[in-house]
Amino acid sequence: MGHTSALDLNQHRDPLLAILRVVIAQPALRRDQLDSLLRQNPKGRDGIYSRDELITAYRQFAGAELPPFDAAVIERLRRKPVRTSSGVTPVTVLTKPFPCPGECIFCPNDVRMPKSYLSDEPGAQRAEQNSFDPYLQTYTRLLSYHNTGHPTDKIEVIILGGTWSFYPESYQVWFVKRIFDALHDFGQGFDRRAEVEAALRAASQLHPDNNQTAALIDGRRLEQRYNQVVQAVYHDEMRRSREQAEAIARGERPRSPVDEYATWAELEAAHRENESAACRCVGLVIETRPDHISVDEVLRVRRLGCTKVQIGFQSLNDAVLRLNKRGHTVAATRRAVKLLRQAGFKIHAHWMPNLYGSSPEADIEDYRRMFDDPDFRPDELKVYPCSLIESAELMQRYEDSSWRPYSHDELLNVLAACFRLTPEYCRLTRVVRDIPSTDIVAGNQMTNFRQVVENELAKNGQRSPDIRAREVRFRKVESADLHLDELAYDTSCGQEIFLQFITDERDIAGFLRLSLPTEPPITAELAGAAIIREVHVYGQSLEIGESVPGRAQHLGLGRQLIERAAEIARERGYQRLAVISAIGTRAYYRKRGFDDGELYQARAL
Repeated sequence: MGHTSALDLNQHRDPLLAILRVVIAQPALRRDQLDSLLRQNPKGRDGIYSRDELITAYRQFAGAELPPFDAAVIERLRRKPVRTSSGVTPVTVLTKPFPCPGECIFCPNDVRMPKSYLSDEPGAQRAEQNSFDPYLQTYTRLLSYHNTGHPTDKIEVIILGGTWSFYPESYQVWFVKRIFDALHDFGQGFDRRAEVEAALRAASQLHPDNNQTAALIDGRRLEQRYNQVVQAVYHDEMRRSREQAEAIARGERPRSPVDEYATWAELEAAHRENESAACRCVGLVIETRPDHISVDEVLRVRRLGCTKVQIGFQSLNDAVLRLNKRGHTVAATRRAVKLLRQAGFKIHAHWMPNLYGSSPEADIEDYRRMFDDPDFRPDELKVYPCSLIESAELMQRYEDSSWRPYSHDELLNVLAACFRLTPEYCRLTRVVRDIPSTDIVAGNQMTNFRQVVENELAKNGQRSPDIRAREVRFRKVESADLHLDELAYDTSCGQEIFLQFITDERDIAGFLRLSLPTEPPITAELAGAAIIREVHVYGQSLEIGESVPGRAQHLGLGRQLIERAAEIARERGYQRLAVISAIGTRAYYRKRGFDDGELYQARAL
């Protein structure tokens, strides 16, 4: 079964062909010109054709009524091209509502969602519509990307929701396995969503037809704690899931596609299939808390195929953490970062200005500490100014006037200072969380605050040095435009070398993170090895094997970065160069001399 559109293409053939012939003939067609063209060739009484309908029609008619297929035409029709401008296609899925080990006073208490998420956030809405099922969430997101003209062969899977490490291991293995099942089915043109949907409707409280949670609680303040309500509301669902998994493990009942059970062997088989699949997982991300990171946890998450961990720092001030009932100390954050770095993971921190007990001046100092102190220095960062949500305990501090949200100017000053303090090796992935303004009781409601900060910096002839502000994205670059820059900095377990191909203006086309550990390895598999923690080449994501002149993704930058990393590691006396490869990049590294190990790939130096 293929991926099809609801539109009858034959019925609309003439106007669609008229539009597409102009798009093909005019490579420099502007957005406003395309909009005018669509109005001139309407869909009858149903308005104008959507981008995904044009893309579906082009795929159907190319090579018949139209010239042979050309990926550049899809690019011109693509909606929101920035989504895949960083070189990969991100697919975000949410875990189900589940008890959380934290009691943070700033955290929303929406029991329809995993802890800290709100039911009207876009990603959360998609999850709820798909019963929080990993297969349905992954498949529908892939289909949406395909229909709007985005590549679907190199996927970064981002698993959000609560504290990943607090969910049962059996659920984790099943959840990841089902994501891979969706990748494989989509890549082969199989669509098993109807089967999954029917099973969920018949058995799961989380199916929208069966979920009565909204009638019980509408997101306002809870008289009981989040965990108490979640355990009460989903008691039967949790018991059913647990009992079915246990019965399947004992061989006492057959398995349905929604039973939360899979074995490690089944997951590893899915990993092997993904190495050469049409939709490959080139990055797998989970989020957790510092106090839930241990050696065993780090290695278990790696076994799942994870390459990056989102971890909530929130603050590097013990007094602030205590006032906000965070439940861990800064020492726990130091330990967690060290363990993750020893294992080669990319570290994606969350940090929150405007927490209860902090101040604009203290926040700027806290941010400075994050990069001055070798124990932290994250690779990526989400900056989430504290938002006041009615269901959060912070409402009490707001009502007794012991906490207030920063004014627009205060927040702007804090974030502008933070942007300037961000080193070139860090990527500011997100600034301000995408919480609907209707959920925010007081404080900043602008989701485009990053742009406000960038405009403020530009007034003074400045810009953020971070990676995201410097990505080449859609620009065409040639090898002659680039030079290799090397930035060394100390970490809690050795030294890090950040290798980057940049232009004279320091715009970045690709980079590699090389860890040179000086302490005993976290696992014997990494003995005597330097570790490549990340290789990333920027520019609009291209299909595997596709080549477009002037695109950074196909200048051979990745290969050059790896060879330079091997040279540095050899000079420093390391016997081997290891890489924390994603499942879908294993074949890429094999071609570059790396052999498979249990959790890593490595090549002798």
